[in-house]
Formats: sequence, structure tokens, C-alpha cells
Amino acid sequence: MLEGLYSAGAGMEAAQEQLSAVANNMANMDTPGYQAEILGFHDLLYTTDNAAPSTAIVGAGSSAQTLGFSQAQGSLQPTGNPLDVALSGPGYLQVRQPDGTTALTRNGTLQINAQGQITTSLGMELVPPLTLPKGTQPRDVAIASDGTVTVANQKVGQIKIVQVTAPDRLLPQGNSVYGVTAASGPAQTARGVTLQQGYLEQSNVDVNTEITDMMTAQQAYDMGSRAVQMEGQLGQIAATLK
Repeated sequence: MLEGLYSAGAGMEAAQEQLSAVANNMANMDTPGYQAEILGFHDLLYTTDNAAPSTAIVGAGSSAQTLGFSQAQGSLQPTGNPLDVALSGPGYLQVRQPDGTTALTRNGTLQINAQGQITTSLGMELVPPLTLPKGTQPRDVAIASDGTVTVANQKVGQIKIVQVTAPDRLLPQGNSVYGVTAASGPAQTARGVTLQQGYLEQSNVDVNTEITDMMTAQQAYDMGSRAVQMEGQLGQIAATLK
């Protein structure tokens, strides 16, 4: 009887994790460069019940785990801001986090800080850093498809575009920022990836997919809840019989 409770409870927990992933994806629908989280499920350990009339294999339920992040290209939308850049292809911008570590992002919402450096909207500077001449205004900046930045027809630097071998194995760190892991492979100079100035890549969250996943998770959670209630009723009957 306890095995049934454990199995149903594990299924409910897995469904709850899926609902949380759906909620997070939906909440980031308007976040530039956001990549939708993809969840998968797997069986937990099976055990042999020797107390049954005939030896039976008893499952312990299921568990959810993150399989990675959707690599689908989000749509490119014009913004009219010359510092905004959209990535076309499987690449990332390198940024320096507040703790000094290097991370990756596809959110190309850029700005100029008080020191003349190009940073993200969260204030993280690019890696390698790129400093503009004093007094440069956003309208003075031209960004080529390969990331070359010019001001008044003078090259001042280049926005580096990188990619990893397994982008779905990057570690999410919030705000569309990802950390490199051993599973993702190191960041290397990207090939075949371009920037488009004055545009932002929208999130690649698919509303229809998220709604379908939400309904499936809700049904699974409801079935698990009913199983728990049934196990409780069977327990009460067993206690009465004793």
C-alpha cells in the first residue's frame, strides 16, 4: 500500500515540476533571447515484491528532469535602437557577471554605461570589453553582421560571437544568461552566426506547446491526487478489517 502512495506522490511531484517549467516559460514570453526550458520524464527504480501471490515488479513512480533548452530561432523584431542586436544562428554574446565569471546570453539589449563601455541592460560588460570614444551617442554606433563596431567610420572593436558544442547543456542563471559547463563544452568563436543591428530576437516559447503541456501536467497531477485518495480509503478499510 505504501508503494502505491510513493508512486502516486512521485507522479504528482513530477507533474508539479512540469507546471513550474511551463509557468516560467510563459512568464518569459516577452524576454528577448529567452530559450524555452524542455522537461522530460523517466521511471524511478523498480523493486520485486516477493510478498505478492506471484512475484511482481513494483514501480516507484516517475521523475521530471530538465533535458535542455529549445534551440529554435526566435523571430527578429525591429526596435529602432541602434545598440540592440539580434543573433541569427546558434550563437551567444559573452558577458561578464558581477562575480567576475563569464556567461553567455542571446539577449542583445545593449546600452552604453558611464565609462563608455557597451553593456547589457543589466549592466554586464561584454567579453572582451568594448569601450566607445568619449561622447559617443547610440545613433553614432554602427554594428556590422560580424560584430564589428564602428563610430564615425572608425573601427573601435568587435562584439565577439561564440557557440558551444551542446547548448542544451548550458546552466541557466536567470535573466536569459547561461553558464558554460563541462557537458556544454567551452565557448568557441562562432561560425555562420550573424548580428542584425536595431533588432532583438524574441523568446522562442511556443504558446500552443506550453498550453498543451500545462493541460497534460494538470491531468497527471489530478490522477495522482485521486490515486493518493484511493490509497487512503483502502488503508482505512484495511484498518477497520483488522
